[in-house]
Amino acid sequence: MEAFGQFIPLILIFAIMYLLLIRPQQKKVKEHQAMVAALRRGDQVVTAGGLMAKVTKVKDDAEVEVEIASGVTVRVVRSTITQVVSKTEPANS
Repeated sequence: MEAFGQFIPLILIFAIMYLLLIRPQQKKVKEHQAMVAALRRGDQVVTAGGLMAKVTKVKDDAEVEVEIASGVTVRVVRSTITQVVSKTEPANS
């Protein structure tokens, strides 16, 4: 029974670390993945490099094409998009 009593503080430390660090980080990653998955043409985004851009084409699961200035489009990896500034409304069908 004494051996189990010695592991209680270690178990408590792991539980506190999970609740305060690991779980919130996992939630943040899931939110970012959902935001990136919901990107559509016309959304205003901010990239990890700090560029403000407008999504012009959603290419595939890995990248999107954004316009950073009039007539200047670049391909960007989806995971580097850090924030969606303004969403566009879905088109009526």
